[in-house]
Amino acid sequence: MDPYDYMRLALSLASSAQGQTSPNPLVGAVCVKDGQIIGTGAHLKAGTPHAEVHALRMAGAEASGADLYVTLEPCAHTGKTPPCTDLIISSGIRRVFVASIDPNPAVSGQGLGLLKAAGIEVVTGILQEEAEQLNRAFFHFIQYGKPYVTLKAAATLDGRLSTQTGDSKWITSDAARTDVHHLRHTHDAILVGVQTVLHDNPFLTTRLPHGGKNPIRIIVDRHLRTPSTANVVTDGAVETIIFTLDSEQSRTAFFEHPLVSIERISENASFLDEVLTSLAHKGIMTLFVEGGSLVHSSFINAGLADEIYLYMAPKLIGNGASLFMDNTRNLMADSQSLHFLDVQKIGEDIRLHARFHKEDQ
Repeated sequence: MDPYDYMRLALSLASSAQGQTSPNPLVGAVCVKDGQIIGTGAHLKAGTPHAEVHALRMAGAEASGADLYVTLEPCAHTGKTPPCTDLIISSGIRRVFVASIDPNPAVSGQGLGLLKAAGIEVVTGILQEEAEQLNRAFFHFIQYGKPYVTLKAAATLDGRLSTQTGDSKWITSDAARTDVHHLRHTHDAILVGVQTVLHDNPFLTTRLPHGGKNPIRIIVDRHLRTPSTANVVTDGAVETIIFTLDSEQSRTAFFEHPLVSIERISENASFLDEVLTSLAHKGIMTLFVEGGSLVHSSFINAGLADEIYLYMAPKLIGNGASLFMDNTRNLMADSQSLHFLDVQKIGEDIRLHARFHKEDQ
C-alpha cells in the first residue's frame, strides 16, 4: 500500500460516522509502521476522543517511529478534549500525513506548526480534494457561520412535485423513500414550510429498520398557522422549532410542549437568512430541506441552497407544482447553474445529487 491507499482508508473510516459528529468534522486516522497498519480510528461524536487518539491508543508503544495518516489537520487547542498534537508528539510519531488543513482561521496551521517544531515531518495535500468534499458542510459552517443546506425533492419525469390537486403520495418508490430516511439520519435538522404541515401533517422523523437519529424539526411559519394538534407539535419524538414573525404572538400559548419552541423574526429582516443564523447559533451544521415548492424556491432564489437530492420517478402527470418557481429568469444566461455530484438508480427511480454553483465558491 502507498500513502494514497492509507489515506483512502482514513477517509473511509471518517465517512463511517456521517451524521454523528456535528458540529465537529468527520475525521479518520491510520497509524502505519514498517508497511503494517498498527492502529486505526475515527471521530465518532462531539466531545469524545478524536480519530488520532483512537489510532494511537490502538498502536500503543509501537507508535514510536511510525507514520500517522489523518484526514484533517490535528487540533492544537483544548476544547472538550485535549489537543491531539500533544499526544502525537509524546507518542514518538515520525511522520504525519495530512489530507486537508483546518479551515478555522483561528487554528488553521497551528497544529502543523507544533508538529514541525517538535521535529516531526509533515506531508500535506494527499487526497485533499476528497477530504474537503467529505467535510464540505463543516468547511461551509466555519466559513459562512450558517448551516449547509441540502434540498430534497421527489418529482415525476416531467418535473412535477404533485398533481394539480396537490396529490403527491406517492411519486417515488418505497426504496427511494427509505433512502430519504437515511439522509434524514445524517442531518442535524429538517425543515419544511407550514403548507406541508397543513397538507400532510408529517412526523419528519427517521424511520429505518434498525433505528436512526431524528433530526431537529424546523417549521417555517411566518403567520403561525401550525395547528397545535400537528404531529410535529404533539408526538414528543424530537425537538421542534417554529419560526414566525415578531407580530404573530396571539397563538403562542397553544404550543406549551417541552420539546416545542417558537422563535420570532423581525419583519424587517431577511427571514430565511435569520433562520439559518439562529440555527447556526444552536450548533446545527447541516439542514435538510424537504419543501415544498415555495420553500425550495425561496432558498434557491435567496442563494441559500448548497445541494439538492432530486428523486425522479418514471411517471408523467402533466400540469402540477414544479420544483423551482421564478418568473424573473427570462434568458438561459439567467439560469441557476448546478454541478452533478452523483447519479444513482434507487428502486425504479433515479436519484440526482447536485451542488449549486455560487459566485463566491
